[in-house]
Amino acid sequence: MSQPWQQPQHPHEPQQPNPYGQQPQQPAGYGYPQHPQQQPGAYPPPPPGGYEQQPYPPHQGMYGAPGNFPPPTPAGRRGNPGLAVAAGVVAMLIGSAIYGAILNATDGAQIGYLAAATGALIGAALGKLGGRNAALPVVGAALGLVGVYLGQVFGIALGISDAAHVSLTEVVFDHFDILNRAWKEYLEFIDVAFYLLGAAGAYSTAKKLAG
Repeated sequence: MSQPWQQPQHPHEPQQPNPYGQQPQQPAGYGYPQHPQQQPGAYPPPPPGGYEQQPYPPHQGMYGAPGNFPPPTPAGRRGNPGLAVAAGVVAMLIGSAIYGAILNATDGAQIGYLAAATGALIGAALGKLGGRNAALPVVGAALGLVGVYLGQVFGIALGISDAAHVSLTEVVFDHFDILNRAWKEYLEFIDVAFYLLGAAGAYSTAKKLAG
């Protein structure tokens, strides 16, 4: 009784095939590798090395930059308005001195571009140092008017100093009332154009150089 009991098989009963069994594989031929059979509904195997993700270019917006945002607007150039006004006053005094010297050398002959150049010198100092400031061109126009006035007064003072053999400082500081009366006597209607040229030259130059 040491052998296990086995169910006797009927020799004439055909063996039932196993419906869940694995189908026999066909032998591969010479030189042809055997491919594994793919189960229905399964995904194909990935290629060697895995899937390669294609790089996508950044989304170009309507402004040419990534995304739909417009490029940042460059900020205006900043400056120092106080320093610009101080430099404008210095430029006005220098321009007035040149203006008066030329008037004295030409015996009081007015030159249009000389007034405009005086205003442009003032506007250049304001625009370069003051940056984008809406008040500086207006200040430049006012300094341009004063610069033309001082230039004419300085030219008359040089003429009086030479004629009376008096020092220039004495004429300017001790007899300024006489100097101002002489300026009013020489004032003509055409001088309005020179004042406008001085103011316009300072205003336009300061606004242009402010950026």
